[in-house]
Amino acid sequence: MIDIIELNKSFGTENVLKQITLNFKKGNIYGFAGRNGAGKTTLFNCIAGLENFKGKITYSEGILKNNLSYLPTDLYYFNNITGNEFLKFMSMARNKFFLDFSDKNIFDLPLNKYISEYSTGMKKKITLMGILLQQSNIIVLDEPFNGVDLESNEIISEILLELRKLNKIVILSSHIFSTLTDVCDKIILIESGAIKKIVMPNEYDTLKSEFNSDQDRKISIIRNYL
Repeated sequence: MIDIIELNKSFGTENVLKQITLNFKKGNIYGFAGRNGAGKTTLFNCIAGLENFKGKITYSEGILKNNLSYLPTDLYYFNNITGNEFLKFMSMARNKFFLDFSDKNIFDLPLNKYISEYSTGMKKKITLMGILLQQSNIIVLDEPFNGVDLESNEIISEILLELRKLNKIVILSSHIFSTLTDVCDKIILIESGAIKKIVMPNEYDTLKSEFNSDQDRKISIIRNYL
């Protein structure tokens, strides 16, 4: 289990995360939703050990960063590396050794091509494949559905459900509301750096109605504006 206790994060005088207290258990998928700038990515960076913060994050089964794989929003790659070489690098980082990745190519990517030739969506897919090869206990995915095609979105949803069956802790964010309600055991709404609400599956229909009502209001404003 992961416990987050009174986590606070500031950049200069701006307090971007405020008294975050949460826990994540094995075999569950946790979805984060919120507006741009709400603090989701900063929180994920703290969990992944990429940001300093005040408060405490503990993991009951060892060193958190050694058991975690992270898909960040902004992906970085060396230009002169092929898909095969990238997967080899990702797997070896967790002491996993594979001779051939062709049977693991769930997105049918051109693994012999340089990643510099990949589209944005293809880069996200190759990173997801690398994360799966690491076989980590904790998977953190910042906007995994963003920028990929509809077929791949369905594959990613299936991957998440399989990770749950494998008793992993899965933490993700998405601006596509249905991708959260389809797979998550809890949805955590974050607003202005604080937890606004934790929504359980039996409340998803109510949350969806609230979301649709807000969307209708905004569409009405757009029509009047135009």
